[in-house]
Amino acid sequence: MASTDTTTKTETAHGGVVADFASVGSGLDALDAVVTQRNSTAETLRQKVLPPLLGVLLVLALWQGAYSLHVTTEYKLPSPLDVWRAAEDLWYQGTLFSIVWTSVWRGLSGFLVALVIGTPIGLIVARVKPVRAALGPVLSGLQSLPSVAWVPAAVIWLGINDSMMYAVILLGAVPSIANGLVAGIDQVPPLFLRAGRTIGATGLTGARHILLPAALPGYLAGLKQGWAFSWRSLMAAELVASSPDLGLGLGRFLENQREFSDMAGVLLGIILILFVGIAIELLVFTPVERRVLRNRGLLASGK
Repeated sequence: MASTDTTTKTETAHGGVVADFASVGSGLDALDAVVTQRNSTAETLRQKVLPPLLGVLLVLALWQGAYSLHVTTEYKLPSPLDVWRAAEDLWYQGTLFSIVWTSVWRGLSGFLVALVIGTPIGLIVARVKPVRAALGPVLSGLQSLPSVAWVPAAVIWLGINDSMMYAVILLGAVPSIANGLVAGIDQVPPLFLRAGRTIGATGLTGARHILLPAALPGYLAGLKQGWAFSWRSLMAAELVASSPDLGLGLGRFLENQREFSDMAGVLLGIILILFVGIAIELLVFTPVERRVLRNRGLLASGK
């Protein structure tokens, strides 16, 4: 009888341990599970569209308030309606799209070339110690150098043409992209590199399949900064350099309005430059960044 009781207690204890392990496993499964619930359209509009819209409306209200209170003269601070009319004039003249597209095409094409050049430079600097010791400080210094400083030199070297524009873009964007990749590679756990060498992923193969994917978050941050430098460098070049062969971009349009003392046109140029920068950020980099974070389990798929 005592033996039977002992056996029963043992089986009960064993069953409790199994149940505990099952509950722990269920808990771990719940932690690993990714929430796939999608927000409704109304919720998405409330969370993502309404806040920036309210921010824009607040800026417009403050702007209109300063204009109505005559904080300064109309020559220095036109109303939002005046700027809207300036945009309408460009639209009816058929030049608004061409002005924006001229700069956008230069900025994007220059950024893509900078991407092709900056990526291998970043890989070499990150992985080859003598090269890093020699070029690392140079890249950091170039990144901190204002883009407009390159314009006079580029004009003397290449003349006032598209080559000068692209040279300024590359000199501004390549160091940022390379430094972003270096920072991303520095954050890659050494275990990943050892695992790659174990399976034979060395050289270019290891860079493609191990280094770049592991360094992707830092690399993406460098790409975003590289685009910002590309856009800023282009605007600086267009502001300074003027030639009929260059066409009319946003920077040159802004400078022309300054020469005409047309403050409504100046504000319109600033708004268009800002709009393009925000649009590229929201349409290109934000979706890519969210996808990278979601694939790494750092962002719920419903967001």
